[in-house]
Amino acid sequence: MSRSVIDILDLSTQEIESLIQTAEDIISHGDRYAHACAGKKLATLFFEPSTRTRLSFEAAMYELGGNVLSVTDAATSSASKGESVSDTARTVSCYADIIAMRHPKEGAALVAANNASIPVINAGDGGHCHPTQTLADLLTIRREKGSFSNLTIGLCGDLKFGRTVHSLINAMARYPGNRFVLISPEELKLPSYVKKDVLRENGIPYTQTTSLEKAIPELDVLYMTRVQRERFFNEEDYLRLKDSYILNMAKLKSAKPDLCVMHPLPRVNEISTDVDGDSRACYFKQVLNGKYMRMALIMKLLGMEENLA
Repeated sequence: MSRSVIDILDLSTQEIESLIQTAEDIISHGDRYAHACAGKKLATLFFEPSTRTRLSFEAAMYELGGNVLSVTDAATSSASKGESVSDTARTVSCYADIIAMRHPKEGAALVAANNASIPVINAGDGGHCHPTQTLADLLTIRREKGSFSNLTIGLCGDLKFGRTVHSLINAMARYPGNRFVLISPEELKLPSYVKKDVLRENGIPYTQTTSLEKAIPELDVLYMTRVQRERFFNEEDYLRLKDSYILNMAKLKSAKPDLCVMHPLPRVNEISTDVDGDSRACYFKQVLNGKYMRMALIMKLLGMEENLA
């Protein structure tokens, strides 16, 4: 079975460091990678809506000189006929060299990886995790803060269903001296299993609060998230909570001058557009960093980085 990446913990810290070094080299010497994956095909299987992640994977493969086969709507795929994820993975393995898969059900990417004969990259499975978004986040933190250690990281908004939040906590918990500030309404607090298995188990300090204003002065990184309508069973609950946190310039006045403001996007209204021009706004940098890290990961899983050594 080919190696896949389903969870950020599938990559060691050494491997993440290597991917970051490759991404930095792509940023500096992009032309060197223009044919790195020539003759290879990426299948993007997206059974849930996506703009950034799908296009980022596709742009990454094209910029490596490869090709893309794409499923962008479950309704137009054999999934609408009842085909299982395992059968889809086996079938697509006959056509492509690597798969990037997004699915609304937690664990679907793992099922695909266990049945595919080619590498599978989890591009988001329900509320579980989103490892390549975390790679984008890590490159952004490295480029903005210079280190993954001794940071106070604020996570704000939907911490219950936010798969990007869960993945980032898993990643940053492996580096020394970090502490987390968990900012959310009571109904959207970080799941207890993440607090128990990741934070408390590793002795990582954290605090919980419902106030962004009180938390922001101490933060080195602020990771904003949207309240996700698609994760709610009750429309009334969504409408009641959707405007819980809105970051604007007034709130930023008390923040550190080198605060790194991040967001996995898409945003609705949780970051005012007047923040976009502030030097601390890093969320569009994240988008570009995501493409570079996906290029690095695709090459690694296909074994193509060795050809550039």
